[in-house]
Amino acid sequence: MALAALPYHEPGIVTILIQSSFLLVLNSINWILDNAIYCGLVGQILIGVAWGTPGANWLSEEVQDTVMQLGYLGLILIVYEGGLSASLASLWSNIYLSGLVALIGITLPIGLSYVLMGLLGATPVQAFAAGAALCSTSLGTTFTILNTSGLDKSRLGVVLSSAAMLDDVAGLVMVQVISNLGQSADSFTAITVIRPVFVSIAFAVVVPAVCWAIVKPITKSTLAQTAKKDEERSNLRTWICTPVAAFIAHTLVLLGLVTGSTYAGTSNLFAAYIAGAVINWWDALVNTTLQEQLSASVTEKKTRKGKKTTQPQREGAVVSSPTFSDNSAPDACEPAIDRPVSATHDKLRGAVIYEHMYAPAMNTILKPFFFASIGFSIPITQMFRGAIVWRGIVYTILMILGKLACGLVLVRFTSTPTKVQLPEGQQTTNTTPSTDASTNQTNPQHPLSANSKRKRQTPRKLPKPQSLYPSLMLGSAMVARGEIGFLISSLAESNGVFGTTQGGESSDIFLVATWAILLCTIIGPVSIGTMVNRVRRLQKARG
Repeated sequence: MALAALPYHEPGIVTILIQSSFLLVLNSINWILDNAIYCGLVGQILIGVAWGTPGANWLSEEVQDTVMQLGYLGLILIVYEGGLSASLASLWSNIYLSGLVALIGITLPIGLSYVLMGLLGATPVQAFAAGAALCSTSLGTTFTILNTSGLDKSRLGVVLSSAAMLDDVAGLVMVQVISNLGQSADSFTAITVIRPVFVSIAFAVVVPAVCWAIVKPITKSTLAQTAKKDEERSNLRTWICTPVAAFIAHTLVLLGLVTGSTYAGTSNLFAAYIAGAVINWWDALVNTTLQEQLSASVTEKKTRKGKKTTQPQREGAVVSSPTFSDNSAPDACEPAIDRPVSATHDKLRGAVIYEHMYAPAMNTILKPFFFASIGFSIPITQMFRGAIVWRGIVYTILMILGKLACGLVLVRFTSTPTKVQLPEGQQTTNTTPSTDASTNQTNPQHPLSANSKRKRQTPRKLPKPQSLYPSLMLGSAMVARGEIGFLISSLAESNGVFGTTQGGESSDIFLVATWAILLCTIIGPVSIGTMVNRVRRLQKARG
């Protein structure tokens, strides 16, 4: 018989202490490790291990299930934030370089994962699943590294963030592939892998097409009508321009795409990323349209003022020459026109709405719950068997090399000679041109000395990279696997892709993959942080 209502019971003091300490320690360890080694998520995972079933088991199974469900909401918002943070213009301008980096970061880990067939006797499908977990790049860790190190505005930062996004998009598609593999483990077909991939591609094509063909014209038309009737402000229009309305609209877009993608057969996380990118694109469209309207308004005012100035001259009237203040009047009003427009639009941008509406609950509850729920599924007591440890270390080294290879795209290789002899008229010297010119003018008949000829005939060297730091930094930043890697690995284990074991023990492939993900997520941020500090010290030493 179903209950008419849930009886209210006051929780005991032990429950209060356990759950409050769980939340406090999750946030504290995240702050400490993020500031120390840029990988607070590892600490939160370990707290999940300690408080959950693998460790002390202080949290009941019902609480752990609730934390897992709320944590998945946090994961959706993590991916959604990645879409909001995606710089579409920067991605497009560096698409070839970023695409090459992402391609290397996806194919090499998957290819190297087939070594597990020899190490652990894995099947090709199991090796592919492990490689799928290790092909992703931690987007959250990447953004933390870029923001903390100050590389977010550099070209290296743009290429890194774009490649990490592409890797994560591939990882999000792999989530659905692994889920399908688990559901049809006994009857594996090509459709199991191909269907979510092609549905994801179709989803990624249809949504931008709808935005371009439908949303863009409607937005431009609506903004144009709004500009003409700006004085007629109804209560509805006033409410639409509030952050609450923008929050509701963004949430509906997110939930709509997540729901649609689930029924279409692709990853709802991939849809969350597309939702963030769509809102980011729409913000840029509105900003561009408003700027165009502002420029047209200022131009129209200047034209109108010019007509008023020339009309008395045609009628024979005496017109005094305009003063500087008269000429600058239209320009002076431009900031006054721009300020309210940009202020109104700025508070409605997706990133601002996320920061004010989503982030407080996201950063302190939902995201820590997600990483803790990953810890609930890590059998820490089974990971320290000798055979698992050494295989995990070997696999970790291979996975680090697979991502470090991404940095090779920034190394300039050349098969041409390292020195080229320039023609007579283009040979360079070590002295300045002004000094040479003054010397030749003063002593036109004086022959050049042998030392001077030797300087003038010194061959110019082709440009070489001064340092391998950029390539090493790019490769190291791609090493961290993070949330998507743990998610894919856990899904593969729970869905039986890694095989079934007796007695509730975890499969060896899952344990080895967990070692690799965990170590890579620690080693990557520590390495990039060390190199950034090293480069800063060298720059200070050079003055």
